Amino acid sequence: MSANINQRQNKPSTKFIFITGGVISGLGKGIASASIGKLLESQGIKISLMKCDPYINVDPGTMNPFQHGEVYVTDDGAETDLDLGHYERFTAAYFSKDNNITTGQIYFSVIEKERRGDYLGKTVQVIPHITDEIKNCIRKTAKKQAPDVLIVEIGGTVGDIESQPFLEAIRQLAIEVGSENAINIHVTLVPFIKTAKEIKTKPTQHSVGRLREIGIQPDILLCRTEKNLTEDAREKIALFCNVEKNAVVQALDVKHIYEIPLRFQRQGLDRLIVKKLRLKARKSNLRLWESNVMLRLKKPKTKTTIAVVGKYITLQDAYKSIYEALVHGGIANNAAVEIVKVDSENIEKNGADKYLKNVKGVLIPGGFGKRGIEGKITAVQYAREKLLPFFGICLGMQIAVIDFARHVCGLKKANSTEFEQKTPYPVISLLEEQKKVTVKGGSMRLGLYPCHLQKGTNAYFSYKKEVIHERHRHRYEFNNKYRDLLVKNGLLISGVYRKDNLVEIIELRDHPWFVACQFHPEFKSKPDQAHPLFKHFVAQCVEL
Repeated sequence: MSANINQRQNKPSTKFIFITGGVISGLGKGIASASIGKLLESQGIKISLMKCDPYINVDPGTMNPFQHGEVYVTDDGAETDLDLGHYERFTAAYFSKDNNITTGQIYFSVIEKERRGDYLGKTVQVIPHITDEIKNCIRKTAKKQAPDVLIVEIGGTVGDIESQPFLEAIRQLAIEVGSENAINIHVTLVPFIKTAKEIKTKPTQHSVGRLREIGIQPDILLCRTEKNLTEDAREKIALFCNVEKNAVVQALDVKHIYEIPLRFQRQGLDRLIVKKLRLKARKSNLRLWESNVMLRLKKPKTKTTIAVVGKYITLQDAYKSIYEALVHGGIANNAAVEIVKVDSENIEKNGADKYLKNVKGVLIPGGFGKRGIEGKITAVQYAREKLLPFFGICLGMQIAVIDFARHVCGLKKANSTEFEQKTPYPVISLLEEQKKVTVKGGSMRLGLYPCHLQKGTNAYFSYKKEVIHERHRHRYEFNNKYRDLLVKNGLLISGVYRKDNLVEIIELRDHPWFVACQFHPEFKSKPDQAHPLFKHFVAQCVEL
C-alpha cells in the first residue's frame, strides 16, 4: 500500500513529448513541434517547448547567418535557435534561456563542475555525466515553467554523432518518467520518385531502425511527403516500424505553414497524443485560427509588394521572423504580401530604381558588417525621396540615420563607427559600455527594454500606448551628439529608452510613413496577433 502511495507522489507533474528527426535535415521538426503545441493549447493543455541543439557553439550568437540562419532573441536576452521563433508564433507561450540548450552549454557546465571538484575525483564521461546534465536541464525547465506537457525537440538527424548524447538522455528520461508520461514522435521523409511515380517507405524504415538500435521506439511517425500517402504505404510503414496504423501521420507539403496544425488535427494527431499521454483535454477549438488566419491567407481581399533589402537574401532562414511578420501584417490587413528579396550589393552596382521602382514599400532588416551597406543607404534614400513607406529595423534604423545625416543635413561623410572608425561624423557609435567588451558571445545589448513613445507620432498611433517593451540585439546606438542637428532638419524622435536617454524609434516629419526602430519587433509578431508596427506598415503599403 505504501509503495503505491510513493509511486503516486513521485509521478511527474509534467509529461514529455520528444521530437526526433530522421533521413535528412530540414524536414521541419521545429514547425511540427510548434504545430503540436498549438493543437494541445487549443484543448486547454498548458504547454512549453524546448530545443536541444547538437552544435558545440554555446549559442548561435556568433554564427554567420549563412551557417545557422536567424538568431532569435528571448525577453531575457538569450540568443537562441530560430525554432523558438516558430514556437512563439504558433503558441501563446513565451520562452527564456532555459528553452534552448546546446552541446556547448552542456559541456561547458560539466567542465566547470569538474574544475570545482563537484564530481569528487570521478572520471567524467559522456554517460552518465553529459547525459545527466541534459536530463537536468530538461527537468529544470519542466519544474520552472510547470507545463502540463513539455515538447522537447532534438536537433540534427538520427545517426549523427553530434546528436547521440541527447538521444541517449531522452531514452533514459522516458524510462525514468514511465510510458504514460513520455512519448516519441519521429519526423521522417517518405520521398516520391518521379521516374517510378511512386513513394518510397524504405528511408523511413531505416530511420526508425536506427532509432530503435539506440533503444527508442517511436510512438508516432510524422511522414513528410509531397504526395498523399496511400493506405498500402501507411500499412507498410506501420508494420515495419512497429507502430499503429493511425500513428502514421501524413505531413504533406503545404503552401502556408500555419495550415499544418489544421492538417494534423484532421488526421487525429491531437486525439492520439491525448490518449497516449492520458491527458485531460477539452474539445479542440481552432475556429478562430481557421477563420482569422487561414481564410485571410488563402482568400485575401487585396495585395501589396514589399522589398526586403539585405545581404543574406539568398538564405531564406536568415530573415525568417521578418518574412513571417510581414505575412502577419498582411493577415491583419486581409492582404497578400509579395516579398521581393533585394541584395543590397546589387543596388550598389545597378542603383535602386532597377529593384525598387515597382514595390509599394521598403524594409531594411538588422545585420552586421560593412558589406552591402552603401546599397542599403541608397535604398533608404530612394524610399525617402519617392515617399515610399519605409520600415527600418535595428541596422535599418542606423542606416536611415546615416542617410538623413548625409543627404538632408549635409554631413557628407557621416557613418557608423562600425563601418568607418575614423568617420568625421559618427552619427551611429558604439555604446560606452561596449568599448571595453572583448568577448563577443552574449555581450551585446540583449533582451527586453522599455521605450517611451511620443504622442502624435506614427509609433504611438500603431501601439496606442505610451510605454512599450521590445527585444534588442545590437552594439551600436544613435549618437546623441548629433541629435539636435538631425531634429532641426526634420528627424522626429518618437521613441526613447529614458534610463540611458537612448533613441529607440525615429520618423520623418514630411514623409507619409517612415519609421525605423533600434529593436526587433519581428520577434513579437504572431499570425493571429500581428505586431503593431508591421500591421501599420503593411496597411500603408496596401493604400498606395
